[in-house]
Amino acid sequence: MSKMRVAQVTRANGALEIVEREIPEPGAGQVRIKVEACGICHSDAMTKEGLWPGIQYPRVPGHEIAGVVDAVGVGVEGWAKGQRAGVGWHGGHCGYCDSCRRGDFVTCQVAPQVPGIAYDGGYAEYIAPASALAAIPEGLWAVDAGPLMCAGITTFNSLRNSGAQPGDLVAILGIGGLGHLGIQFAAKMGFKTVAIARDIDKEPLAKKLGAWSYIDSKTQDPAAELLKLGGAKVVLATVTSGDAMSATLGGLGVNGKLMILGAAAEPLQVAGIPLLLGRRSIVGWPSGTSVDSQDTLSFSLLTGVRAMSEVFPLERAAEAYEHMMSGKARFRAVLTIKH
Repeated sequence: MSKMRVAQVTRANGALEIVEREIPEPGAGQVRIKVEACGICHSDAMTKEGLWPGIQYPRVPGHEIAGVVDAVGVGVEGWAKGQRAGVGWHGGHCGYCDSCRRGDFVTCQVAPQVPGIAYDGGYAEYIAPASALAAIPEGLWAVDAGPLMCAGITTFNSLRNSGAQPGDLVAILGIGGLGHLGIQFAAKMGFKTVAIARDIDKEPLAKKLGAWSYIDSKTQDPAAELLKLGGAKVVLATVTSGDAMSATLGGLGVNGKLMILGAAAEPLQVAGIPLLLGRRSIVGWPSGTSVDSQDTLSFSLLTGVRAMSEVFPLERAAEAYEHMMSGKARFRAVLTIKH
């Protein structure tokens, strides 16, 4: 078989179309992955809508990739045909910029190799070139592994690097594609986990996911409620609303930290004096490297953390993408590929 099916975009704001292409061959230092599942991430809009500067078309989106190594290029060490592997947002790096020379590959300043942006991604039966692989442990289904390669690693890695210790109060702002995983990870890490979302009807789900307490931001003041609980060590903001993020800042305890994972549509409103007097801070957090993805997968298998996903075949990629963008997906949309 020399042909494969892909869902590609031929121009900015173009439609996702199923076409046939030649199966790519891995170059030196690369592998080819037979894709079994690929999560659909909100960041795929950068490809679909042409929001990433300099993106070249046609392009196949997708960076939540889970599958099996199908072919290995020259010079590849540590990977062999038949191994289960995934690729996430960090799909390679330049190796020579200051960030890379310091080992901070995910903040590569020159040529970040994001699958679906720098090269064709996982809305396809095969993907190559591919590097920066994470081993998928046995016992973790591909449909579960896919969303963990971006939504999972972003929440898991930010929490474990937040400075919070077991027993600290950690609030997860938003119960969506990122937030529903963030609640699970925070609870499994031993944090006193508070979920913040709009509407009281989300409380049962938040508690089921592991939240110790719930704040309804529609009828309650999130900052005031967090202070009643002692002040948050960390607020993990998974929403895309700057106003919602700003509303939690007053609930940070001394040395508290607002960690931003969602790309806010509007600026945050920040009062300087509370930040100064309480040594409070606001930081952003990107996803992580391939070994961080591997840690995410291993922790998820060990503790039972799983994304809640709606599954679509590759042929329905356009429908699945629109479903995700509408905000109606509960809570991730995942493409499955049958070979």
